[in-house]
Amino acid sequence: VQLSDIHVGPTIKRDYVQAIVDRVNRLSADLVAITGDTVDGSVEQLRGDVAPLAGLRSRHGSYLVTGNHEYYAGAAAWLAEFERLGLHGLHNRHVVIDHDGARLVVAGVTDYTAGAFDPAQASDPAAALAGSPAGLPRLLLAHQPRSANAAAAAGADLQLSGHTHGGQFWPWNFFVPLQQPFTAGLHKLGRLTVYTSRGTGYWGPPKRFGAASEITVLHLRPT
Repeated sequence: VQLSDIHVGPTIKRDYVQAIVDRVNRLSADLVAITGDTVDGSVEQLRGDVAPLAGLRSRHGSYLVTGNHEYYAGAAAWLAEFERLGLHGLHNRHVVIDHDGARLVVAGVTDYTAGAFDPAQASDPAAALAGSPAGLPRLLLAHQPRSANAAAAAGADLQLSGHTHGGQFWPWNFFVPLQQPFTAGLHKLGRLTVYTSRGTGYWGPPKRFGAASEITVLHLRPT
């Protein structure tokens, strides 16, 4: 299950987050992937509103990467808070998941723009996948779809992203393609498959038009 762009902040509060957690837990997911922009504010402001995320349940746990808004809000403090809540940060690194005799590489990168905030945090798909076992399928969590070229070069098979909100509402839907290669849904870039979530919350005014929010269920099957 993928969550993205929850944007806990001025208008998205604890009840909204709890409703997301309750719905995800009813799905009996094997893994939860959170692809950035979880918050819009500091840990001090939002600790109580984000707290329900500790209740996410899945067979192999919850994995998270930063979006650009984490850096606006103080990424280091949020990374520590997410870990405290039981969300495992994948920032230019990977883990290997064993599932009923099959194995999957799950990797993640910092946000595409993270290096502008802290050069040590620069997004690096190659580093995220370095040393991963050969021959296994490789899933990469990357907040922005425009990480796709580097992800493909690094050997990822599937990239999960968000950031775009599917355009969210007019006229932003016309501007998103000027920055991002994919606005929403499933696309191919060579051998890499990219899925871009429309986001589980919203940013700015509490409205959407033509781009409904989503909790994404993905089924991975051998080919």
